[in-house]
Amino acid sequence: MNPVISTNPATGAVRTLDVFESSAEDVRRHCAAAHVAADDLARRPLAWRSALLRGIADELERDATVLIAIADDETALGVPRLTGELRRTAYQFRFFANVVDDGAFLDATIDHATDSPMGPLPDLRRMRTPLGVVGVFGSSNFPFAFSVPGGDTASALAAGCAVVVKAHPAHPATSAACFEAMTRAARASGAADGSIALIFGLDAGVALVEAPEVAAVGFTGSVAAGRALWERANARTTPIPFFGELGAANPLVITELAASERGGEIGTGLAGSMTLGVGQFCTKPGLHFVPSGPSGDAVVAAMVETLNDLGSMTMLSTGIASHFRDGSAAIEATPGVTTLVGHDHDDDAHATARLYEVGAAHFASSAGAALRDECFGPVAVVVRFDSPGQLRDALAHSDPALTFSVFTGDDDPDGSWLVATAAAHAGRVILNGFPTGVGVSWSMHHGGPWPSTTVPAATSVGASAIERWLRPVAYQSVPDELLPPALREDNVLAIPRRIDGVMTLR
Repeated sequence: MNPVISTNPATGAVRTLDVFESSAEDVRRHCAAAHVAADDLARRPLAWRSALLRGIADELERDATVLIAIADDETALGVPRLTGELRRTAYQFRFFANVVDDGAFLDATIDHATDSPMGPLPDLRRMRTPLGVVGVFGSSNFPFAFSVPGGDTASALAAGCAVVVKAHPAHPATSAACFEAMTRAARASGAADGSIALIFGLDAGVALVEAPEVAAVGFTGSVAAGRALWERANARTTPIPFFGELGAANPLVITELAASERGGEIGTGLAGSMTLGVGQFCTKPGLHFVPSGPSGDAVVAAMVETLNDLGSMTMLSTGIASHFRDGSAAIEATPGVTTLVGHDHDDDAHATARLYEVGAAHFASSAGAALRDECFGPVAVVVRFDSPGQLRDALAHSDPALTFSVFTGDDDPDGSWLVATAAAHAGRVILNGFPTGVGVSWSMHHGGPWPSTTVPAATSVGASAIERWLRPVAYQSVPDELLPPALREDNVLAIPRRIDGVMTLR
């Protein structure tokens, strides 16, 4: 068995953990235990389930000092950033506890037997039920919020599913420490063994997707890795849903009016947004559509000034930094591209910001493919346009994305069509603001058309994330005493339900 290695990206220091990569047999054992545990979890009362989620949040906070120190050693993200992320992660578990307590996620619906124009209809009752075992792949860029204790894990447990998590190799020690805190909470709640499991290694991840007990997979990562696993999930004897949050070069448009009113301010903010977290956010605005002329020049000048003031930054790993340099080189090699900010002395996991400029016509040409791909890291492409028509054409050649941001001016004539274009292009539309940062709330949607996700209707953040791990079941002419509590006449759970077509809140 190969030992798991932890690397500090800032110093290059390597240490061997007292953990080994999981074998195929390890994965089979964890998935078999999770399959048994899933039956137990599905039968537990909602109040117990929400208490488990709150207990996990408490344990993560109890270990906060240690967890943050370990994560900083493996990611170089800094204590302030990691402190905020861990706070968000604990909040996310408590948020899903509230979702469970609310009960609306069950979508409980009752239609009593009745006569209808199509003839007699039987008593029909419908609700959502847990899928079973969920496989989760932790991401590289958020060691807490999108990793072992991340949103996929929280929402799957909230749905009543058992979870087997594949740790990301960029932060294995953090993953193990978070798992230990979560396991304490599970044991304290009386959860069945196997309710939460952790595996390590590339081969283990493939085995997880192919395990017959796994009913669905949540993944956050690159398009290439996500697509490969997605294809394996669909090639199984029994295909399963694969909810992949992949990547895209998120567009940000600045209208002529917005540039003329506050171009410098927008440019400064945009430079900060594209380099937040060293540009390693899936919501990073990677394509900046800026008008030609003096107003647009002011935007670009402010960006260049701000980016030139930034020093070397540490990326999450040498591998990610290498991909960043390769992606930047592909952009530089594209006809019509001008380098506005860039340096040649990046090495190991260290990188400096890069900014490129190209005309809209070159961007939309067949030679502009590299400009339209996501490049993970502190890099962006400024696309200069001469008219609304040229902007429309350039946007039509950009890929769908997670986010689409629009900066407009007062009574801007371009605002309406740009918001409509944005809604057709991405899962979240931001007006006069930057997309970096994804709030956990009832209304949040973090998804979008391919290649940003594999399932455009699904979200990996927000209350609706729980829906990925549920399937509907209808009960016809089943006596009250045999029905699940959510569908019984007395509404013992006091949850919102639709009865004979009318929504009742309790």
